[in-house]
Formats: sequence, C-alpha cells, structure tokens
Amino acid sequence: MKTLDVVTIGRSSVDLYGQQIGGRLEDMGSFAKYIGGSPTNIACGTSRLGLRSAVITKVGDEHMGRFIREQLVREGVDVRGVGTDPDRLTALVILGIRDEDSFPLIFYRQDCADMALSKDDIDEALIADARCVLATGTHLSHPQTEAAVLKALDLARQHGARTALDIDYRPNLWGVAGHGDGESRFVESAAVTERLQKTLHLFDLIVGTEEEFHIAGGTTDTLAALRAVRAVSDATLVCKRGAAGAVAFEGAIPDSLDAGQAGPGFPIEVFNVLGAGDGFFSGLLKGWMDDEPWPRALEYANACGAFAVSRHGCTPAYPSLEELRFFLDRGVVRADLRNDPDLEQIHWATNRQGRMGGDWSTMRVFAFDHRIQLEEMEGYTPAKGGDFKKLCLQAALQVQDGQAGYGILCDNRIGRAALHAASGTGLWIGRPAEWPASRPLTLEPELGPDCGALQEWARENVVKVLCFCHPDDDAATRADQEATVGKLYAAARRNGLDFLLEIIPSKVGPVDDDTTATLINQFYAAGIFPDWWKLEPLTSKQAWSKAIAAIEAHDKNTRGIVVLGLDAPEDQLAASFAVAAEFPLVRGFAVGRTIFGSVARDWLAGRIDDAQAVATMAQRYERLCNIWDDARAASQVAA
Repeated sequence: MKTLDVVTIGRSSVDLYGQQIGGRLEDMGSFAKYIGGSPTNIACGTSRLGLRSAVITKVGDEHMGRFIREQLVREGVDVRGVGTDPDRLTALVILGIRDEDSFPLIFYRQDCADMALSKDDIDEALIADARCVLATGTHLSHPQTEAAVLKALDLARQHGARTALDIDYRPNLWGVAGHGDGESRFVESAAVTERLQKTLHLFDLIVGTEEEFHIAGGTTDTLAALRAVRAVSDATLVCKRGAAGAVAFEGAIPDSLDAGQAGPGFPIEVFNVLGAGDGFFSGLLKGWMDDEPWPRALEYANACGAFAVSRHGCTPAYPSLEELRFFLDRGVVRADLRNDPDLEQIHWATNRQGRMGGDWSTMRVFAFDHRIQLEEMEGYTPAKGGDFKKLCLQAALQVQDGQAGYGILCDNRIGRAALHAASGTGLWIGRPAEWPASRPLTLEPELGPDCGALQEWARENVVKVLCFCHPDDDAATRADQEATVGKLYAAARRNGLDFLLEIIPSKVGPVDDDTTATLINQFYAAGIFPDWWKLEPLTSKQAWSKAIAAIEAHDKNTRGIVVLGLDAPEDQLAASFAVAAEFPLVRGFAVGRTIFGSVARDWLAGRIDDAQAVATMAQRYERLCNIWDDARAASQVAA
C-alpha cells in the first residue's frame, strides 16, 4: 500500500514578494516571505487539496533552509526527500506586482542548494511509496540534476507510479537569458528543445503554456509544437491558454486547440500571475490522481489557477479542498476573489495549519498576561514583574516538556522578556491587546491608533482581546466596543495573526443560559470571526450548547474555545471543567491567578525564592492539566 500520492522533484526557494502593488521592484519598501519554487508550490497545493505529497529538493544549512523545511511540515508535506546542503545557500527569489501584465522578478540561484541535487539524493523507498512522480523543467537544465530526475523517473516506472512533467520554462535558469530577465517566459533555443525532447517519452502527463510547448516542440506554431511533442511522447498533453482556459489532448493533435477536452473557466480579475501555473497543476493533479475525467480535472485546475492569480503570493494563495468545493458550488460572486469575504474566511480558516502549525485540539494554557493584578501587589516594580513572568514561563516549559497542547498568555508591557523567550518553544502563545479592565474597551497604546504595531508581532503570537460586554449594553457602548474589536480583528488578519476574543458578561450584569450565545451572535453579526473564543465557565450544559451552536452556525471551522478561570479555587475549576469537557469544541482552559496569584504575592514580598516559585506554579499548572485531561477522558467514556 502506497502512502504518498505525489512526489515532486526540483526547485525550492524563499520568495520575497514586494508588498507595494503597482510600483517598480526598485522602489519596493517591504516584502512578504513565502516558500516558493514550482515543485515546492505544487507539493503544498496538492497537500491542501487532500493529496498526500512529498518533495525532493535541497536547502541550505541556515535560517531560510530551516524555514522551508518547517513550512513544508506545517503544510502537511512529507520532507523525507528534503536534503540539507552544508556548503550552499537556499535559493532566493525577489518578486513584484507592477500591473496585470508585468511581474518583475530576480532569481538568486547561483550555485544554490537545490541545484546540488544528485542521483545519490534519490531514495528508492520514497519513490516506491508514491503513486505519482512529478518533475519540473529547471532540473533538466544541468547534467547533475537531470541525472537525479532521470533516476527518479526510472524508479517511478519500476514501481508502477505515474509520471508528470511541468515544463516550467524559465529562460534565464537555462542560461539563455540574463539575470534581469527573470520575468521572461520564452526565448527560442534549439539546445533547450533538444534537451527536453530527450526526456518527453518518460512522462504520462505533460503540462505547459503555449510558450512552453513552443520550446518543447521547437516551433512557435502551437499546433505544430504539440504535434512535435506528440511525435516523441504518448503522454496526455495539457496546454494552458491563459484567459482561454486549458485543453487536454490524449491522442492525435487536432486542427484546432478548441477541439481538445476542456473544463469551465472562471471570469476573475488578474492580480498576480506568478505561481498560477503551480496552482493550476495542483488542481489538475487532484483530478488526475482521483481518476476524474479530464473536463472535471481541468475544472479543478482552472479554479485553483483562478485563486492564484487573484491573490498575493504563490503557495499562500492556493485553496483548501473545502474552499475549492465551496467555490465550485457557489460560483464567482466578485471577480477579485481576494476581496470576497465569504471565500476569504474559508480560505483563512481552512489553511490555518499552514500559517501556524501544531496540534491544538487540546489547550492547556497558563495565563500570566495579567498587568493590573501584579502592579497592585506589595513589592512590585516593573523589573520584578518582568522577572516573575520569566519564572512563570519556566514553570510552563517544565510542565510542557516538549509535548503538544500547551500554551501561555503573556503580555509585552511587563512580560516582554518572557514573551520573546517563548518563541520557538512549541508553546501556543497568546498576547493581550486590551488596556486592562477598560470598559468601553481600550487597546494598549503601543498598538498605535490603527493597530499598525501588529506588524512587529511575532507571527506565532495570537492576538488576544478581552471585552467586558453584556447583551443589555446600551447601543452606544455596544457600537463603540464592537468597532474597537473590529479594528483590531481586521489588523490581525492583515498581519496574518490568529485572533482570540475573550468575553466576560458576568462582571457587567446578570447572566443566564442565553447571555453568552447572544454576545457571540452579536460579534459575528459585526463581521468578527475569531479563530479562538475564550469564555467564562458556563454553569449548565444548556448554556454551553447554546454558545457552541451560535459559534458553529457562523463558523464551523473555528479553532475552538478555551475556558477562563477568574481566580477560582481549584475545586471550582474542576467542577466547571467537568461540564465543559463534554463539548468537543471546548479545547481546554486558560487559567492564571489560580496558578500564580499567591505565589506572586509571596515572591514579590521576598517570602519565597525563584526555585520555590517555579516549583509551586509548575505543580499547580500540572494539576490543572491533569484535571482537564481526566475530565475530557471521563466525558469520552460516558459518550
């Protein structure tokens, strides 16, 4: 039984995409960082569509190489074939979006890691585990990398795998155009044509634009080029025609491109063509590997290409399977897909693991983002407060011990050192944005009037905001608070940060089984879709059922709910956990003062030392983790 659907082989890079649209690459002031390279993009695109994918490539032994490897893992791509070259740097590409026809780019690939791929890097066991091996044209341009590709293709045939080629012609990567011509897609070259034609018979599927078939066929007459390819290959040929869609030819080439098998196209705005072909191929592979008829496979491909040309970046633009199905069922509502709110919400929510990996199906969160509570304690100084939060982090890491499902809430004002030290530890990290105890809600001044400072936050930080609100709030208070939350939410999305909304109605007015559900509906009605909800421990099953129904009615893809503690004694928390744990959408807890409250008072007053503080907090935190885990296990047994 094969455990992989697709193995791609070839380029991998870090793409730095200019964020200013319409300007020259010379004038770009900031860049977004993504993974790139055609086979790397396709591995991610197919993984998002539910195929089990892997990539064979090489990266450097440095930060960018580790970024590619880690991002591939987040995208669900098997990295057994990703080698690390100790001597060469990871490839780099700098790109821009000038207008709908101009997309300047510069390849930094001189002696780069992926071009050091050799036959020795091809693992037969990996190839044998795959149903399909896909090669891309660049790695046929050099004898060493060509030998690696040919070995992979030979092994694929030995082990009964399908083979596919993305012609992926980049003239300057074949040495027939200069460094400044990275945008160029076609330069005639008899040498390139000859090199390609020696390998075309090895493939079951060959995909390219008209220009790419021109180089493969050795003529700028598209039909003649396709016939030249057909003369040396029995592969199904898929020719991409831009706005005219794409056509597939299984046998002889007819007298018109329109006579090929076609799938429906989509009338969308062209925003960015870079990476669109890789999105197209991802959709095509989904259909091909599922043995769909070519018109259906081409429909998938055209739709995935439409997503790509309408969004910024390559891999980040590709859809999930749920998103693709939603789009095909509903159709195009507006041509600029990136501004379709319903589509973008599904895109964001269903591709979340690609932005922030980890298994967060269980959430055991030590919350020490408190500020006022510490500032009011005897002996507090800002320096002592910061040192104490480092002790809290030590306790959290001691309990976590490298396991999944643990996290912290930590602020930047007092706890900056702990917050920064937590990055890269595997902890889930929530960071508060509200001014403590404010009502109407006010945000931390450090965020700026437009929340622009979120661009400085680490990408693994989750924006957390606490709002004291109640269904009985007057219209002005409700509008004020929803506007503040909405501004923060929009800024979090703009900066690619997960968003947690905490609501506490019990501090404002009386609560019943409908209170929390009513507030949840109000925030969704205001256009706010939190990735996480942080809720008070509701006292009845009915209250939990209503709150969860409100969330799932609006967003079935939410990450989930964590229960807050409000300084409750441990026995009360245990009772509330027992109720909450019956509901799978409640992932766990985020509790603070129950763990650190008395410890902080004793430590600030000098009654206990660092070691005692860490030991006591770790013990309490671990006990709460066990209480939650036991409550969840008991609920599952009961079910």
